[in-house]
Amino acid sequence: MESKRDRFVRIAEARTNKILEMMRLLGNCSSKANYEYTEEDVKQIFSALEKELKITKNRFMGIDAKDEKFTLK
Repeated sequence: MESKRDRFVRIAEARTNKILEMMRLLGNCSSKANYEYTEEDVKQIFSALEKELKITKNRFMGIDAKDEKFTLK
């Protein structure tokens, strides 16, 4: 039987690696040869990422917050 710790390690590693890969894919959007974006777009993207990272970190410290969807404005 898998312990809670083993299950956490297995799932946390897989999810973290998935998030890191998605961030690398997002980085591909930085190619000015393929995409057009503004400095404001970039600020909004990274603001949303930083906000969600803070919310997630707080959840590990026992502080809950609501989920929100991201859209460029």
